[in-house]
Amino acid sequence: MKYLVTGGAGFIGSALVKRLIDAGHEVRVLDNFSRGRLDRLEGVPCTVRMADIRVLDEVIDMMHGCDTVVHLAYLQGTQTFYEEPRQVLDVAVRGISNILTGCELTGVRDLMLVSSAEAYEVEPDGATPETVPLVVPDPLNPRYSYGGGKITSELMSVAWQRTGILDRLIIVRPHNITGPDMGTKHVVPEFCQRMTRLCREIPDGTIPFPIQGDGTETRSFCWIGDCIDQFALLLARAPRGAEIYHAGYMDERPIASVAYAVAQAYGRTIKVVPGVRPAGSPVRRLPDTGKIEALNGAPLSHVPFAEIITRTAGWYRENA
Repeated sequence: MKYLVTGGAGFIGSALVKRLIDAGHEVRVLDNFSRGRLDRLEGVPCTVRMADIRVLDEVIDMMHGCDTVVHLAYLQGTQTFYEEPRQVLDVAVRGISNILTGCELTGVRDLMLVSSAEAYEVEPDGATPETVPLVVPDPLNPRYSYGGGKITSELMSVAWQRTGILDRLIIVRPHNITGPDMGTKHVVPEFCQRMTRLCREIPDGTIPFPIQGDGTETRSFCWIGDCIDQFALLLARAPRGAEIYHAGYMDERPIASVAYAVAQAYGRTIKVVPGVRPAGSPVRRLPDTGKIEALNGAPLSHVPFAEIITRTAGWYRENA
């Protein structure tokens, strides 16, 4: 099989590229390296082109001869949502438009769209199923540029699939995928960077550790290797038509516990100092993974939370 992976030099993208290569597939990567890095693919026998997903000719040229496209290219990071909403939406809308146009013009009929848990703003009492309504609660809040772009990408992809352009559309919504070298703009690496700085500034005793919110907000963290296992499962077994799946674990953790786990990995004691929760930041994230587990026919692999934090924090300590 021949794959095109957009955003393939990113954290998740590069891990997927390596998995596809190991499985014997031919892989092309399109990335503008705004956040992706070429060294993540060092020694990996794939074709890499530095290009912008918003340039249609580049997208079409890379698509020719491919069997499947995995679309990951996007602007990420919570700070980016608030500071660059125009850029976030421009990459989202023009990016998916070019991908779908490219599929139509080149005859690629198989697409995996990597969406996000940020598409959800409705928080049910229990785990969130894939059928929860997707809404933009406040169009004046720039945070929703990210989730709004993902919702738009999903709607457009489904429309194209229903008109016969795609035989198969896999929409996957990852939930807090975590691991070494995942950049700097997510909760675990932010906590690691903060611990590195505070350990230097406060060499002894308990460290006051500021966080956003009161610490009771929850997330469900998934090890990068298990996420890629789930992506590979979807590419191998997802049926024809359009389907939506979660990638992640049903393992909800308060943010305060994440801070304490990071501190433990650094061998220090902290006291969490609550702060202001940014407007629009969700109180909880817990995916219902029953659908992808049913596709697997067995429980999914699951690296324990403590081990995820230990491995990830260890990498950030060594690469401070």
